[in-house]
Amino acid sequence: MRLTVAQLAQRIGAELVGDGSAAISAVGPVETAGESTVTFIRDPERYGVRSGILTDARHIPKLEKSRAGAVIVAGRIEGLAKPQLIVKNVNAALIKALNVFAPKLRAVAEGIDPTAKIGRVVKIGKGVAIGACVVIEDGVEIGLNSVIAGGCKIGQNSKLGDNCHLDSNVVVYHNCIIGNNVVIQANTTIGSTGFGYCLIDGAHRLIPHNGGVVIEDFVEIGANCCVDRAKFGNTVIGAGTKIDNLVQIAHNVVIGRRCLIAGQVGISGSCKLGDGVVLGGQVGLADNIEIGDGVIVGAQSGVTHNIAAGQQIFGSPATKRTEALRVIGLTRRLPKLAEQLKQLSTRIKRLEAAKDDKE
Repeated sequence: MRLTVAQLAQRIGAELVGDGSAAISAVGPVETAGESTVTFIRDPERYGVRSGILTDARHIPKLEKSRAGAVIVAGRIEGLAKPQLIVKNVNAALIKALNVFAPKLRAVAEGIDPTAKIGRVVKIGKGVAIGACVVIEDGVEIGLNSVIAGGCKIGQNSKLGDNCHLDSNVVVYHNCIIGNNVVIQANTTIGSTGFGYCLIDGAHRLIPHNGGVVIEDFVEIGANCCVDRAKFGNTVIGAGTKIDNLVQIAHNVVIGRRCLIAGQVGISGSCKLGDGVVLGGQVGLADNIEIGDGVIVGAQSGVTHNIAAGQQIFGSPATKRTEALRVIGLTRRLPKLAEQLKQLSTRIKRLEAAKDDKE
């Protein structure tokens, strides 16, 4: 798609400053943007805007050197010889622009592909698209306008809400409930048996997992994730939570609303996360712990105990962020401190030797 700068400004709700006749066909960063690319200065809260004018000059040299055909900004940049699209929220405008120029891929056609296998007593809402080689077992319900891409499997008696999108090869086991407007990316598994064993007569025996999984509205789950079913009751992912790729969520975990969980996180069994929790990449949570509302856990942290609401923690084992950073700073000084200690020990030995000679 190609739009003039003026047309793009209208599409994203921006005020245009400068010539709007140039053609734009893509969005890109300042450093690599070409003449047909619109670029942006992101995170407007990090720079100053006074009386509608950008006041932080750090970004201006980059823009002046850039070949971009236009720039999305939160405030006008005086003297910049480049069309400016002024918006209240750069990130929101950037999302709109990226959607405008997104690749136009062929969607799964509405209806049921001839290669799909549909079980008995299945309820399929209007506008549903079911792709090639999909397997839908007995008793499944699929809501309005949902898309089930090729190779997916939905187990017995599971329910899928309206406007959901399951990418290729997603597996939903039996007795799982997925709400409305849920996105699950390729190769993710929902409702697999959890990792729960008892040592009986010298052998590890699997504990039956008879519960289910409940995924609430507007949840998005990345590719290659695993959400285990509960032993009893349900594993729950709260409304609006977003989960990155390669995340493991164990049995009976309860995740609150609007949480953000980055890649390679592992959440052990029966953990409870409050609303608005943020887990950085490769965070690990020990089993049966509670994380309060709004907690932020830094990347690669290992959490072994309950965390009260509102805290920022980091490290392994995780502690308050300020304390963890202080420990890291002191650890980095250890080689220098060790050398100083060695020098002090040598001086003390010399002083003691001199004292003995005098005596």
